[in-house]
Amino acid sequence: MGIVGMIIVIAGVLGGYVAHHGKIHVLIQPTEVVIIGGAALGALIIGNPMSTIKMAIKKAIHAWLGKGPSKADYLDVLQMMFQLFQIFRKDGPQAVERHIEEPEKSEIFKAYPSFLKNHHAVHFLCDTMKITLSADLSQYDVDDLLDADIKVMHEEEHNAAHAINAVAEALPGLGIVAAVLGVVITMGKLTEGTEVIGMSVAAALVGTFMGVLACYGFVGPTASKMLRDMEAEGRYLVVIKAALVALQRGAPPLVCVETARRTIYPDVRPTFSEMDTATKTKKAA
Repeated sequence: MGIVGMIIVIAGVLGGYVAHHGKIHVLIQPTEVVIIGGAALGALIIGNPMSTIKMAIKKAIHAWLGKGPSKADYLDVLQMMFQLFQIFRKDGPQAVERHIEEPEKSEIFKAYPSFLKNHHAVHFLCDTMKITLSADLSQYDVDDLLDADIKVMHEEEHNAAHAINAVAEALPGLGIVAAVLGVVITMGKLTEGTEVIGMSVAAALVGTFMGVLACYGFVGPTASKMLRDMEAEGRYLVVIKAALVALQRGAPPLVCVETARRTIYPDVRPTFSEMDTATKTKKAA
């Protein structure tokens, strides 16, 4: 939906401009783009380590093109955990170890590609089960361990969103910088006639226009969407956490996945009937 929103912004702004008999070619000012874009990129590099910049680019692209976990994704992860916990309960820890040691080779995990491609979630689940099988941890220890893991992931991702938001806040000011430079150039053309001066002033003002539009029409909303995407992705981990804590508490697999199901946002939460049908299918298998 991000690309659709961008198209609407461009269509609305340029459509209104043209409706007032504005000339599109006046807005085409490559040098203004170089000034504003170059300064914004430089500011991003100055203010952030390379890891944050890479994360910011990755998350921004996802905000434009991607989407958060769907109901089908949640149903898959709930089914997968039910199946894994069933094996743990019936056949013991040794039967689970071969799945969590090499998840990419596990028949259980390979049956749920939406989970397997989420590398954060795979490590989150497998590493937790490894430590619970090798150490005597209480449910509270597991809860604290997973909270710490989720917190660190959120901090790293939020730094990326804040970096993009900082660029958005700087863009109107950088637009003014471009406009001031345009005015400086205009002052050297005072003897060239009103038409030349008018075109030069218009080109200078385009810099302010570009900076403000980029801030409020594109970059700022991108930062907001990044934060929402991160919360949705974080919720996916919270669901896994709820099931793991319930398992450590000694709850049966069906209760573990039901506990996890209740932590999913209502708009993408599988219904009890959908989950019941899925678990009965796995039991039969």
